[in-house]
Amino acid sequence: MILQVTEQNERLDRWLSSQLTDISRSRIQKLIESGNVRLNDRLCHSKKVKIVPGDRLLITIPPPEKLDLTPENIPLDILYEDEHLIIVNKPAGMVVHPAPGHYRSTLVHALLYHCQTLAGIGGVERPGIVHRIDKDTTGAIVVAKSDLAHQNLQAQIKAKTARREYWGIMYGSFSTESGKINAPIGRHQSDRKKMAVVTLEKGGREAVTYWKTLERIGNYSLMQFLLETGRTHQIRVHCAHQGNPLLGDPIYGSNRSLKVNLSGQALHARQLSLSHPISGKLITAIAPLPLEFTKLLQVLRNRN
Repeated sequence: MILQVTEQNERLDRWLSSQLTDISRSRIQKLIESGNVRLNDRLCHSKKVKIVPGDRLLITIPPPEKLDLTPENIPLDILYEDEHLIIVNKPAGMVVHPAPGHYRSTLVHALLYHCQTLAGIGGVERPGIVHRIDKDTTGAIVVAKSDLAHQNLQAQIKAKTARREYWGIMYGSFSTESGKINAPIGRHQSDRKKMAVVTLEKGGREAVTYWKTLERIGNYSLMQFLLETGRTHQIRVHCAHQGNPLLGDPIYGSNRSLKVNLSGQALHARQLSLSHPISGKLITAIAPLPLEFTKLLQVLRNRN
């Protein structure tokens, strides 16, 4: 990957973090230290070196280390399944695929046990994974069982023909009954574990969320969200940016006490619609609201 520096003087690792928003700063620093960055055709091992307009950077990103994944017998709530794909209702607390700090009991481990032919589809590290939902977000997620299905489903996500509907409960309400949030999202400039609304010029990527108010409940609102793009934490970041964070969100929330125990943000991938990768038939999977979500709704309604 070749990058041309056009901005003012800045430390190498900070500038690369603003450009490579899908990579953490700690990993960028390791890439520099391990000799994977060349500055003006010379190896650069210092993360603190200052770069200036006109500098040319060549970054080599080595392939991720392959994980030795052991299938685990974890029950799955299956919404749809055939020989080409499977749609699962993911519970709160389950990580989709192995990542630092989560090398066991992920959705991938459960799927490898359930689908013996899944290994290697679309890559060894994330077999069959077409899209992701956050650890504490519940609901429908599709996984491919063949390379052909994987390519087709990913193309549907990219072309925005797959319809992903979420329900969420947020603080406050919007002034109209429906609308669109169009605000680019990128890595937070100071907290690399968070995402934020970031201008395109500073490395943000286009992010569009359509919303509709389903019910106003006092100082809260039950919302429907439709994703046009699929950026990390997109709905959560967009709601917080508007001043209406999701209830229970540990990262972007307000930390206000609800006197209701929540395992995470009140966000549920309720419906997933897509074309079958082989037959072309429309498939619509609806994931029932989790008990925690319905209990929260009842508590809020009882207060009003």
